[in-house]
Amino acid sequence: MKLIVLDRDGVINYDSAAFIKSPDEWRPIPGSLDAISRLNQAGFHVVVATNQSGIGRGFFDMAALNAIHSKMHQALAQAGARVDAIFFCPHAADDNCRCRKPKTGMYEDMAHRLNTSLEGVPMVGDSIRDLEAAAAVRASPLLVLTGNGKKTQRAGKLPPDTRVFADLAAVVDTLAD
Repeated sequence: MKLIVLDRDGVINYDSAAFIKSPDEWRPIPGSLDAISRLNQAGFHVVVATNQSGIGRGFFDMAALNAIHSKMHQALAQAGARVDAIFFCPHAADDNCRCRKPKTGMYEDMAHRLNTSLEGVPMVGDSIRDLEAAAAVRASPLLVLTGNGKKTQRAGKLPPDTRVFADLAAVVDTLAD
């Protein structure tokens, strides 16, 4: 299976320090939907893996998350694109769950459900948590400089073999050609 895993906030859509709490707050980063379309055309199965601690903190509920994802799916469809699955962690950081990145539970669940190994799979994120989780499952960590990516790059301490790209479209320029 040709698979790629994308973080959501800061990779596909603009991020917010106040969380993306409603469909109205979800806005795609220019070029990201077309990039996903190109991934689909190149035969990739596109999966989203996202921490959504706003649920655990009480900032929004599952109905709001579902509405946000519905808006995302509709926007993707209009661009001739799709994501095949969305995995998320609803827990707050202090819940100490196993699914919140940088822990690997979400990815282990993904590998089990998709019946595939994640070794070498490109995983695109904008935070150190995304990259550390990817490295922990022996995937290929890819940092985009959208969202929190520039701050993450400046902080250093990227996992070994992390590749850096301007945005999701630049990742796709490399992978889909």
